[in-house]
Amino acid sequence: MQDLSGRIVLVTGASKGIGAAIVKRLGASGAHVIAHYSSDRDGAENASRDIPAANKKLIAADFTQLEQVESLWKTAVEWRGHVDVLVNNAAIMLWNGGVEESLETWDAVWETTFRVNVLAPSRLLRQAILHYQQRRGGTIVSLSSWSAQRGVTNPATMAYGASKAAIHAATKTIARAYAREGILAYTIAPGVVRTRLSEQFASTQGGEQQITNALAMGEWVPPDEIADLVAFLATGNARHLSGATLDINGASYIR
Repeated sequence: MQDLSGRIVLVTGASKGIGAAIVKRLGASGAHVIAHYSSDRDGAENASRDIPAANKKLIAADFTQLEQVESLWKTAVEWRGHVDVLVNNAAIMLWNGGVEESLETWDAVWETTFRVNVLAPSRLLRQAILHYQQRRGGTIVSLSSWSAQRGVTNPATMAYGASKAAIHAATKTIARAYAREGILAYTIAPGVVRTRLSEQFASTQGGEQQITNALAMGEWVPPDEIADLVAFLATGNARHLSGATLDINGASYIR
């Protein structure tokens, strides 16, 4: 287990799935964790229940409201005076964005998806860069998806794949542009992870077994494996891995 004692980490989308697993692992590693949630406070409390009260802070923010994103960062920094690591994990996937839908629905799906999955996390990326420049370094971990490289299976979720490609490109740019200022930036691109979101997606593709049959290992990625990887990157020790895209899909998609 990584030793993250004293490291202050902001995790977005911490109430369920990958985000909840990340919060648990960071807390077990000694980090001081800021757990962001949108509306599911119970989920965020459950994810952080084993973290001492002095080592955690829960903050609500609706990512469709960009002023709340700015407030999230401000409150996070004020808690302990700085943030060492930003884990940009929060995202949504809407299922009704197919080309057969009305133009009004199509536009609404794209606008909402990009507001939550791109505009909100990019605000946090911006604030993190400015903050890290003052502190002469810091770490960013962005959760993208294999769909950012290979496209989505269900075209009704096209906006989701495009949004994950956008945050992927932004994170790579940060790694290149700010490397000499000590800013480390990594992208994790998961495949099919055992989360509620993936289970919902599987229901649109013929069920879980059909998805599983197409995977090289014949199994879904456990969220804990992604959490372990985030904890490793959060140490700040993998400096020359900065800029990397870390695929975690059980050899089902090898670039």
